Amino acid sequence: MTFNELLEKVRLMAGSCDASGVDFLAVQVNIKGENGGVFYIEVKNGNISVEPYEYHDRSCAITMNMDNFNKLIDGKLDPVAAFTLGKLKVDGDIGKALEFAKLVKK
Repeated sequence: MTFNELLEKVRLMAGSCDASGVDFLAVQVNIKGENGGVFYIEVKNGNISVEPYEYHDRSCAITMNMDNFNKLIDGKLDPVAAFTLGKLKVDGDIGKALEFAKLVKK
């Protein structure tokens, strides 16, 4: 999967995600590896935006490889287990990363 295909997959998922209980959340996703890149997911007033840019005023940043991120958003990799096993790194507010994980699981 290319980075652009992943970005489109996340955008499609965001369109069907219920973020009604989230006031504000900004997560930068760093995909490392050969097909890596950076994008952010912003939840603001219940609306979700996914853009291929860095987000400097983010709540947190998560770093994963493409394969593990796909497993995470497909529900095949538990975010807490991924963090514990070192497959997911968090820079910033871990509470916001957990909030993001709950949003992904919906």
